[in-house]
Amino acid sequence: MNPFDQLIRDRESCRKFNGKAVSKEDITTIITAARLAPSACNGQPWHFIAITDEETKAKLAGHMQAFNAKAGAMIVMIEEKSNITSTIGSKIKHQDYAQMDMGIVAAYLSLAATSLGISNCIIGWFDEAKTKALLQLPKKKRVRLILSLGYTDETNVRPKIRKKMDEIVTFIE
Repeated sequence: MNPFDQLIRDRESCRKFNGKAVSKEDITTIITAARLAPSACNGQPWHFIAITDEETKAKLAGHMQAFNAKAGAMIVMIEEKSNITSTIGSKIKHQDYAQMDMGIVAAYLSLAATSLGISNCIIGWFDEAKTKALLQLPKKKRVRLILSLGYTDETNVRPKIRKKMDEIVTFIE
């Protein structure tokens, strides 16, 4: 199995963090990888807030599922305005390219963390208004996702239950 296939198999949503801190160096490495994520018309409509402060993490964890309280760090993903080309393209094609880009960059963050042995979970279920207030973000900003980072004591990767290939792909040959 090639290293990328192994990375994909190893990546899972951690829901049992052990509380160990994630270093600023590792967070920087993770975000450096995310900077290289593709985006529509190179719009890069993202900004990241990396949180390691215990008090802020605890307050933020109170706005989402309880298991996040033991995360070693969190990366809050803010949707920024995209460039004019991507914005116009979104309107012409009736596609929200910025949201697509946010999903792509979340995957890059998650895989980069996994490659460093850092467990993670992409969180979409949180109180956005309280999160914006905590982080003193303007009301017009959108918090799209939060990546909880940390370490787990679990040694076994859970089996991935996915649809069968014939349910998700059609080949036209």
